[in-house]
Amino acid sequence: MFQKIILIGLSLVMFAQAKIINVAASANVSYAIGSIVKEFEKNHSNIKVQIILASSGKLTAQIKNGAPYQLFLSANMKYPNFLYKEHLAITKPKIYAKGSLALLSSVPQNFHNNILITTNKKIQTIAVANPKTAPYGKAAIEALKKANIYKKVKNKLIFTETVSQAVAYTLKATDMGFVAKSLLFSPKMAKYKKGINWVEVNSKLYTPINQGIVILKNGSKNKDVQEFYNFILSKNAKKIFKKYGYQ
Repeated sequence: MFQKIILIGLSLVMFAQAKIINVAASANVSYAIGSIVKEFEKNHSNIKVQIILASSGKLTAQIKNGAPYQLFLSANMKYPNFLYKEHLAITKPKIYAKGSLALLSSVPQNFHNNILITTNKKIQTIAVANPKTAPYGKAAIEALKKANIYKKVKNKLIFTETVSQAVAYTLKATDMGFVAKSLLFSPKMAKYKKGINWVEVNSKLYTPINQGIVILKNGSKNKDVQEFYNFILSKNAKKIFKKYGYQ
């Protein structure tokens, strides 16, 4: 009993001593980031990384309004560049990963014609993240327009707040959905197969999705924030991102 009390006491002391850093991350990294944090904390047991997930646009708005985030992983370069120009970020935006857009269906489909499948009369509803705040949603609309089929399918579009919500809608409510390829590599998505349930959208149809990272003002001169920032840009992290479908 006495030994248990000591162990509990030590655990509480260790927890109290652990330093927490707040990281705002775009929803598309929701699966990969768990593995990233786990790998980082193996060698940094005194640092606890707290992840806040939302659309890049929403997180940027929160940062503008004083949210206490110290690091920001965006789904594109637009928002980190904005924060840097506004002096809300202290480092120039760097690319930590390159994302890809995919088209997902919970039931088998013939994806031979790639994005043109969305014009099929049997496809009546298509989930897509809000293009105003979610880079992957913006990429989806861009792809539809470049393929000259936006007008044919715009009434089918069901907008979600984030790209991860687009996945949930696709699996439960809509016939199809535009999602981040990276979200298809979690264990729970393993049963959905490439070429049967999903296809990567032709990358020539949308602007490359370069995902950017910046240290925010709240993370200034914080060694722990710098450590995690360095890890995100390391070869080890790149290997993990690659496992989750990033380039």
